[in-house]
Amino acid sequence: MFDNLADIHEKLSALERQLSEPELVNDQKKYQEVVKEHSHVSRLSELYSSYIEVKKDIEENNELIKDESDDPELVELARAEVEELSEKEQNLENQIRLLLLPGDPNDEKNIFLEVRAGTGGDEAALFVADLFRMFSRYAEAHNWKVEIMSSSPIGIGGFKELIALISGERVYSRLKYESGVHRVQRVPETETQGRIHTSAVTVAIIPEAEEVDLHIDPNELKYDVYRSSGPGGQSVNTTDSAVRVTHLPTGIVVTCQDEKSQHKNKAKATQVMRARLLDRLEQERHDKISEERKSQVGSGDRSERIRTYNFPQGRITDHRINLTVYKLDQILDGDLDEIILPLITHYQTEALKDLS
Repeated sequence: MFDNLADIHEKLSALERQLSEPELVNDQKKYQEVVKEHSHVSRLSELYSSYIEVKKDIEENNELIKDESDDPELVELARAEVEELSEKEQNLENQIRLLLLPGDPNDEKNIFLEVRAGTGGDEAALFVADLFRMFSRYAEAHNWKVEIMSSSPIGIGGFKELIALISGERVYSRLKYESGVHRVQRVPETETQGRIHTSAVTVAIIPEAEEVDLHIDPNELKYDVYRSSGPGGQSVNTTDSAVRVTHLPTGIVVTCQDEKSQHKNKAKATQVMRARLLDRLEQERHDKISEERKSQVGSGDRSERIRTYNFPQGRITDHRINLTVYKLDQILDGDLDEIILPLITHYQTEALKDLS
């Protein structure tokens, strides 16, 4: 698998020469691409050099062992060093394999977080608010920006639906495995007999689409304006500032009424629409791949129940990797890495199996 790394040092030198070209600075997009590739190749070059050096040391020690020197102590030392070097070789090999994995083109992107109440009525709507707070706290810990694009409050602190744009460094790479059904088991505040209810909320993580990612024919979008309404349907605005945009070919509808300005609501709704259309195209491509590879890891199926939040026992279980942690309060307070990092490791391991 490492045969194509034989010329990695030459590739690094070529990139360094390219970075020194004055005209490259004038094309900032190209410059950033080269800088990113240089960083990746530089890391590969460093690891590959260490890997080759370790293999050489192992061979030298094995020769010493095979010669069965008159010095038994020296042979024993060689065996101990081979054992230590072999572990180092395996570690370097795993790091190189990870760097050779095909990158997800969306990993660097911002995301739209869409959280919707499913089964469970008001209790599900309240859990939408809980999950949004969890993701917001996690974003805050990573210095990401959270901007609510659209929301449908129910008046008791919950939401039927909430859509937010989360912007920052490699947001999608961290949150992409959160799509799916999040199930909550707890005693609702309105429950007089103390019975545990099970409710469900769906989460969709959609990479933000830029204009270069997808061209939308303006004639395919229909815009409607109407008066904003709050919980229970009461009017919260005396002007027609809310906007509904419909993509005629697909029937996808996006509404936005959070801003007082019709212009701002229209811009937000169009931004969400662009992301949903690109996501739809990627889902169609993904479904085609899944048909060909039924065992594919990380189905991306948003109807899949991925996690259960059990309040009476204070536990969270991620069903995809059979991970259970008894830190419900901490995780709902934004300490999501307890689950996210094992998920990333799991999917990387599965991808490495496919690569080998």
